[in-house]
Amino acid sequence: MSRISVVGTGYVGLVTGACFADLGNRVTCIDVDEKKVALLKNGGVPIYEPGLEELVDRNVRAGRLSFTTSYQEGLDGTEFVFVAVNTPPGHAGEADMTYARAAAHSIAENLTSPAIVVNKSTMPIGTGDWVQGVLARYGTVATAVVSNPEFLREGAAVADFNRPDRVVLGADDPAAAEKVAELYSPLKAPIVITDLRTAEMVKYASNAFLATKISFINEIASICEAMGADVKQVARGMGLDARIGSAFLDAGIGFGGSCFPKDVQALAHMAALSGCHPQLLRAVLEINGDARRSIILKLRAVLGALDEKTITVLGLAFKPNTDDLREAPALEIIHLLQSAGAKIRTYDPAAMEKAQETLKDVTFCWDAYEAARGADAVVLVTEWNEFKQLDLDRLRSVMARPIFVDGRNVYDQETMSAHGFTYLSIGRKPGNSNGHAANGTAAEPTVEAAGSTA
Repeated sequence: MSRISVVGTGYVGLVTGACFADLGNRVTCIDVDEKKVALLKNGGVPIYEPGLEELVDRNVRAGRLSFTTSYQEGLDGTEFVFVAVNTPPGHAGEADMTYARAAAHSIAENLTSPAIVVNKSTMPIGTGDWVQGVLARYGTVATAVVSNPEFLREGAAVADFNRPDRVVLGADDPAAAEKVAELYSPLKAPIVITDLRTAEMVKYASNAFLATKISFINEIASICEAMGADVKQVARGMGLDARIGSAFLDAGIGFGGSCFPKDVQALAHMAALSGCHPQLLRAVLEINGDARRSIILKLRAVLGALDEKTITVLGLAFKPNTDDLREAPALEIIHLLQSAGAKIRTYDPAAMEKAQETLKDVTFCWDAYEAARGADAVVLVTEWNEFKQLDLDRLRSVMARPIFVDGRNVYDQETMSAHGFTYLSIGRKPGNSNGHAANGTAAEPTVEAAGSTA
């Protein structure tokens, strides 16, 4: 059993702490937010994450997991200090290191026995070197700094911790990296050990690549709509190629959350300051914004002016199985609709409480059918399971107009038409589900294709 301290009790910190405790370690989580720590001590969990509340409760009762606001208490006798604080985007797209700096100084001031400091948060390349400098200036007894980027998906974070694709560790001291690797040994996962900066870059490069796949298929979706093709079939044909794979090739309204937008922006910012020209990263972000705005264009195409129209937005969280609203597409879509004069009704299975703190002049409802009552159109934004099996006849009966905009391509044209809906999706022409032109005739190609050998 190792003694582990985790600084920060957000998605990464709380999941990391609880999962390490579940592996048999003694874990103390430190957070300066007194209300959050009080909630955790009383058996509550401040975030919605499947399986996490039960995991925390089990390990607290077993005496392996505890919480404190005191660095002195939380670092007493620790062997490993995992830094898992928030690094939100700054004004220019850079990672805001305010919380990370405060954590590094607090660790340096309060660490009284040899320990390895592990950067778990997504931090700019070079942060590990900077943390080593802070510890050295304080004359701390910390033995080394290791970068251990997280790859936890919100909504599946507990499972991702326990069954990781890989564990990445970066350190200038290989022995320190090996000691951290031992903590993960029960998981039987591949271990990748690099230098500090390379490990930090692995995280940014991974998220940038996944975001690029999303923006790529959304760009293809726009072209499919213009030329009468079906992006779902295109994605399937692409994904069966082992070199490409099907993951992250679902066309929709773009990515959100605490990782992809922030990390792509931060990497582009670091690249530009280093004399590089990150045009691909900038295009990824631009396409992502276009995907959200396309919903407004689709609604205008069928409703005309949106002033005084009632629009129902199904789903607020940036993805299913979380209540996280950070960079959620729904928030921007609602803002754009309200700017056009529309009235908004909405429902989300988990994010309603947080959304009420953020959204103004919005009618919050207790289910999808109440939200759709009197609506001129329904827009499906977050693909929660309960939205995948709606009673379409009931939904249609409560709406003022049978217009359904499917921002996640959950349904198909034939099903929606059979239930009387005007159905608009992403990358599939209305009335088109098989790649042919909507009128049943093949569209003329715009470019001569003879001689292609691809």
